[in-house]
Amino acid sequence: MPHPDEPSALAYTARRVRRHLRWARTEGVRRLVEEDRLDPVERTRTALAKWRWRRTHPGPPGRAVPVYLVGLQRSGTNMLTRGLDADPSVEVRNENDRAVFHRFRLRPDPVLTAVIRRSRQRFVLVKPLCDTHRVDELLGLAGVAPGRALWAYRDVDDRARSEVAKFGDANLRALRAIDDGTIGDRWQGQRLDAPTRDLVAGFDYDRMTPHTAAALFWYVRNSLFFSLGLADRPDTLLCAYDALVADPAGYTRRLCAFLDLPYDPVLHAHVGVRTPPRPRLELDPRVRALCTELTGRLDALAGRHEAVEHG
Repeated sequence: MPHPDEPSALAYTARRVRRHLRWARTEGVRRLVEEDRLDPVERTRTALAKWRWRRTHPGPPGRAVPVYLVGLQRSGTNMLTRGLDADPSVEVRNENDRAVFHRFRLRPDPVLTAVIRRSRQRFVLVKPLCDTHRVDELLGLAGVAPGRALWAYRDVDDRARSEVAKFGDANLRALRAIDDGTIGDRWQGQRLDAPTRDLVAGFDYDRMTPHTAAALFWYVRNSLFFSLGLADRPDTLLCAYDALVADPAGYTRRLCAFLDLPYDPVLHAHVGVRTPPRPRLELDPRVRALCTELTGRLDALAGRHEAVEHG
């Protein structure tokens, strides 16, 4: 049964079609095909490699380790997913996988547990971005092996540009709904502590630009990394998109070490050369200060993780 806050199936489909058409016009069809993994040749090649892995690593199902790729949309999670999907021992359940997700939200835990337990791969990578606020609960999901989490984050300006280009003023509308109490059970308002709600209530959303809203939403969602107590958990790795594109090989080695995967250059073959930094956006000064402070905390912790990985 649809949630009361959900649009009808027709309205939901129409909205997705409009969004994809707009993105195809602004970013190009090739980018859209790559983003949604629509290339049938690539998908067939990947599926065949995983079948071969199962043939050479026979064993009963039920041993797969769940890996939750979380964070905020437009933070490089598709790049990480594509890289890990190139490892034949990894089964990928992306957020458009209808067996695990309904409109990008996770189905009930027993459904997720059953999918993980049926897998014959070594890992099941799940990308529940809209359920990022539940990652601490997912890491302890009963009935499966203890999970691991990858929390992805990206430069706030680049993320805000990408968010507004694809989703328009969606973050602005979500923040306004949190502020006026109409957010309901939608994911954008889940597990926000009182200080964060007070912070959100302190802005005028009739005057806020979509880019400033995207930056403030970046702050709100990435702050969950600390409020959920993930900073000191050994089963969680903070993944910086900008570090990955600056040093694809080195960063992929670090990721493989965390997951205990064999390193293979194919895992980062799709990562392009980093482009020069673009000019910073014109953001509300209060929001800029918040994001600068949180970026420092995230970068410091990501650097600490890297130092640990390299001894």
